[in-house]
Amino acid sequence: QVQLVESGGGLVQAGDSLRLSCAASGRTFSIYTMGWFRQAPGKEREFVAAIRWSGGSTYYADSVKDRFTISRDNPKNTVYLQMNSLKPEDTAVYYCAADRDSSYYREKIAGVYDYWGQGTQVTVSS
Repeated sequence: QVQLVESGGGLVQAGDSLRLSCAASGRTFSIYTMGWFRQAPGKEREFVAAIRWSGGSTYYADSVKDRFTISRDNPKNTVYLQMNSLKPEDTAVYYCAADRDSSYYREKIAGVYDYWGQGTQVTVSS
């Protein structure tokens, strides 16, 4: 089992920055990919960014590319999501997720992730 705990959400104004953290514990050696997803009220959960635990390859949704940066600190078993130039449409609950499968081309699919955090609210006011 892997436990994921997100932190760092909050209320900010448009143009501000936030950094989300996701601390993993338990059988972290089984993780191949860590991802961030978000879900706004009345909308489906959508992919934001992902990073391969080993090697560090990163993947982004077009809507956040050039504004958000995903990174990892392997010794701390923590993944970060640096969010810059935030927009009101970035408002959502942000979830951290972990995938135990080493296959590629699945990083953006929420259904393949095995473990999820409880989510952290990000609200961007205009």
